[in-house]
Amino acid sequence: METTEKNKSIKGGEFIIRETSCDDIFIPEEFDEEQLMIKKTCEDFLESEVYPNLERIDNQEEGLMPSLMDKAGELGLLAVSIPEEYGGFGKNFNTSMLVADTVGPGCSFAVALSAHTGIGTLPILYYGDKQQKDKYIPKLATGEWKAAYCLTEPNSGSDANSARTKAKLNAEGTHYHINGQKMWITNGGFADVFIVFAKIDDDKNLSAFIVEKDFGGISMNPEEHKMGIKGSSTRQVFFNDCPVPVENLLSERENGFKIAVNILNIGRIKLGVAAIGSSRRVLNQAINYSNERIQFNLPISKFGAIRYKLAEMATRNFAIESAAYRAGQNIDDAYDALLAEGMDPAKAKLKSTEMFAVECAILKVWGSEMLDYIVDEGVQVYGGMGYSAEAPMDRAYRDSRINRIFEGTNEINRMLIVDMLLKRAMKGELDLMTPAQAVAGELMSIPDFGEEDDTLFAAEKKILVNLKKAGLMVAGSAVQKLMMTLGKEQEILMNIADILGYVYVAESTILRVEKLVKLRGEEACKGQLDMMRIYLQETVDKVALAGKEALYSFAEGDELKMMLVGLRRFTKAEPFNIKETRQRVARQLIEANKYCF
Repeated sequence: METTEKNKSIKGGEFIIRETSCDDIFIPEEFDEEQLMIKKTCEDFLESEVYPNLERIDNQEEGLMPSLMDKAGELGLLAVSIPEEYGGFGKNFNTSMLVADTVGPGCSFAVALSAHTGIGTLPILYYGDKQQKDKYIPKLATGEWKAAYCLTEPNSGSDANSARTKAKLNAEGTHYHINGQKMWITNGGFADVFIVFAKIDDDKNLSAFIVEKDFGGISMNPEEHKMGIKGSSTRQVFFNDCPVPVENLLSERENGFKIAVNILNIGRIKLGVAAIGSSRRVLNQAINYSNERIQFNLPISKFGAIRYKLAEMATRNFAIESAAYRAGQNIDDAYDALLAEGMDPAKAKLKSTEMFAVECAILKVWGSEMLDYIVDEGVQVYGGMGYSAEAPMDRAYRDSRINRIFEGTNEINRMLIVDMLLKRAMKGELDLMTPAQAVAGELMSIPDFGEEDDTLFAAEKKILVNLKKAGLMVAGSAVQKLMMTLGKEQEILMNIADILGYVYVAESTILRVEKLVKLRGEEACKGQLDMMRIYLQETVDKVALAGKEALYSFAEGDELKMMLVGLRRFTKAEPFNIKETRQRVARQLIEANKYCF
């Protein structure tokens, strides 16, 4: 496995074949004073404007959500990542991640803000020409205009490029007339500007257009009745000969699918980090309730089953958070490097995110599934009250479920993780073959146990190296055995994606804790060390299971036996008392009466 002295040049997806130094990652404990002030502004806004009005928001009180967006705009919350020349603050990617994290617990408001600042605004910022940016971005940055994104259609969900909405140039050559139907359009009921995807004439690929509501020819169905995020405006939008000036074609003809894909990369990682903030709030509520609820003359926080839940919830949140800000910094570093090479800032923003599209997909999947786990266990901690609409878990449980569907379903994202890695290998951007062949050769040799290293993190790093070998063995064997048919083997692709994702999150957690120990000392990081070991042990078990399922699917006979031996070799970990480790984590949470890591 290749080591590196300076990780800032690491490529997206390269984590599976390359070791990383903890000195080269960013951890949340390193946010500076200005970033923490932005975080505090977001927290104060939720406390004063959103949480007291959750029922009114859910009931879609007329004008309430747009007014909240206006107030957020006044505070600058819509303009954090907008360049200063357009009235924004020009902050880096990880700062925008911090905003998404902090606003994430804002229920339906968080969805409206995310749609506006992300998929609604960024296509113009990154793909618009100067005239388009000058016209739209300043008003979007303040919230004077609200934005929506019109991609999904009744017959095109995951297969976005199959959309049927059409655009046809008029005889005078001045306007495109758009006809079609879009559905599940967030902010649809109050948006002033729509990013609309349509095919011009009989084009194979989509084009994108900036459409103002006042252009005419736009009608809508009533608000959708949804399982969760009830306060988020979600409409079907119909375009009936909607006239769009030719200068409102965004980027080039047939570039719409590329725009959609690249903007979704940003949406995915932002969704993942918003899930972290949401789950942290649920965890705090569960901790508080467990300390208050008395059964058998004791707070339920005294019972092992509840402590297990609290520790596991905290561990998963800590782990995903570690991965999110590591990836965010990688994107920032890539952006700085591209700027230094002379790339246009807007193109550099897109390229830097696209470079880490694998990590963006991982964060989307692992973040949304972590949130689903935490809200489910939150309901369980509350017991019967958890099922009551009077308690906070009801809304959290319902709101969470959409995240595994938003920004591409988790199944699609899992397959994208593997697909993107393999395509990069085929293009020569990542050398996956050499390490995979080395692992295959290692299966035929006597294991080299090396010298014992009892230094802090040595055991964990050894496990991690072996887990990466397990991933390379399974993925390499699948590619070699199935070749061109692998793309159709969705279950195997998802097995491989699970290995990759768990390894990435586990490595991120180890690196974060290692850096924390350097900064604060081992004694001050006992809880973080415990969570790291819990998550790593669980990762070992999950990699072993995913690897076994994949191997059973395509290997047989002596080949299968040999690879199962290899899988057992690569998924070994020394036993430790994981129950007592969780107990220690839970005690810290319970004593602090909040998430305290």
